[in-house]
Amino acid sequence: MAAAAHEPEVIRDKAVMRAWSRCRRAEGKAVALVPTMGFLHDGHLSLVSAAVAAAAGPVAVVVSIYVNPSQFAPTEDLATYPSDFAGDLRKLAATGAVAAVFCPPDLYVRGRAGHPAAGASGGAVSCLEDAGGHAHETWIRVEQLEKGLCGSSRPVFFRGVATVVSKLFNIVEPDIAVFGKKDYQQWRVICRMVRDLDFAIEIVGTEIVREADGLAMSSRNVHLSCEEREKALSISRSLMNARTAVLNGNNHGQQLKDEIVQTLKEAGGQVDYVEFQSLTFSLD
Repeated sequence: MAAAAHEPEVIRDKAVMRAWSRCRRAEGKAVALVPTMGFLHDGHLSLVSAAVAAAAGPVAVVVSIYVNPSQFAPTEDLATYPSDFAGDLRKLAATGAVAAVFCPPDLYVRGRAGHPAAGASGGAVSCLEDAGGHAHETWIRVEQLEKGLCGSSRPVFFRGVATVVSKLFNIVEPDIAVFGKKDYQQWRVICRMVRDLDFAIEIVGTEIVREADGLAMSSRNVHLSCEEREKALSISRSLMNARTAVLNGNNHGQQLKDEIVQTLKEAGGQVDYVEFQSLTFSLD
């Protein structure tokens, strides 16, 4: 995306964010939201480009940066999720297309000094961790689409995603929201939530962005050693081989799945699931 560098406004307060969006809309601009958890890469920046392209006229693009604790199980990597806020701001400024960055400290905080949910020091505490009767207890579930696939091994993930995305929608009040299809089930869950709950938001899905060698771009890739990164390439390579087989007329779905599983296991991977529709199989 070629544009002059433009430093986006950094907003941390929910009420300020909501007021900002309403001011932009009063100026005749659409508001487009790109939700992220930070540690941005070119895949994220492609979402910014898609947000600009999706608007029919003037648009104010908001990128949210928030590592959502409610989508992580206790055994997952919340504490080690990569972060580089200063670097993220530089990358977003370089696009010249981002008007604001929304980075709330905690979307689940409800405690305050003098309130029963406040911590011993009198400061705010996360209601996800508060057992004193003030815990966050309102969740959104997309009951059928969250089942199976990633939902089988991550039972709290889609509940957390749907809830935090709905919170972001209520705070930012976007006209457009952009999500990558790398997390395909997540994208489908959000589309269904928007439909079922009558959010007046256009949901845009963008295709996977890959490194030159085929590895799907991900913030967590930074944790991979050289050896692990090489092994991770077995994912895209096995999918490409299956795609080639389908294009050559092989519609034996179970055989193709078994071959993918075997390739991944030989590379040292632990396979949660392999699913695809052979007639519409695509690596994208």
